[in-house]
Amino acid sequence: MNQIDLAGQHAVVTGGAQGLGFAMARRIVASGATVTLWDIDEGLLATAREALGSAATTVSVDIADWDAVDAARRKTEEIAAPASLLVNSAGIAGPAAPLDTYDIAMWKKIIDINVNGTFYVNRALVPGMKVRNYGRIVNIASVAGKEGNPNAAAYSSSKAAVIGLTKSLGKELAGYDIAVNCISPATAQTRILEQLTPEFIEYMRSRIPRGRFLEVEEAASMVAWLLSKENSFTTAATFDLSGGRTTY
Repeated sequence: MNQIDLAGQHAVVTGGAQGLGFAMARRIVASGATVTLWDIDEGLLATAREALGSAATTVSVDIADWDAVDAARRKTEEIAAPASLLVNSAGIAGPAAPLDTYDIAMWKKIIDINVNGTFYVNRALVPGMKVRNYGRIVNIASVAGKEGNPNAAAYSSSKAAVIGLTKSLGKELAGYDIAVNCISPATAQTRILEQLTPEFIEYMRSRIPRGRFLEVEEAASMVAWLLSKENSFTTAATFDLSGGRTTY
């Protein structure tokens, strides 16, 4: 593992109690920063905090609720520190189904969490970064946001929106020492697969030239650099983690 220097920084990681978010939080702590995990699952938060030790604090929050997100920011600043680093990892995939039969309530839920939630968290933390003239933000998109996955219109649309949000915000903040980027991973070996059928999982695997799913530690490695001071120029960009599936 290359050593990334995040000493003296404090990070907020949404969806930080499990999967990609937890792996990224663990790498952030290993790089010398402290972290506050934001997640809706209080039980998983307690387990994650114990695993990460004294460098971690936790806040239970529904990121689809603006008032809850703003309250989480205030609580984070009270129990830890203002965030100079942000990873937006919270999200859901939803079930696989054709668009013409897709459940309307599920469509709204996916958009509310993946798109509105990402907007709310950025909306809450960016003002402080602007005041301090420093920040590093990584939004988690997906290869589905670039290519579109069949029977996953809601998820594909939501992740395309995250890419668009990242490009817009990165340009807005380009005059500050704040970098805003996103990653577009292929399917990772996480609990999100529990929402999908075995047939759809195998379809996703078959699209990856590497012939396997992304390891969460591989995503954490890329994110750690994007959060570092070494990433001083690149902003509003999308970084590929698709195992060769997409190369643009």
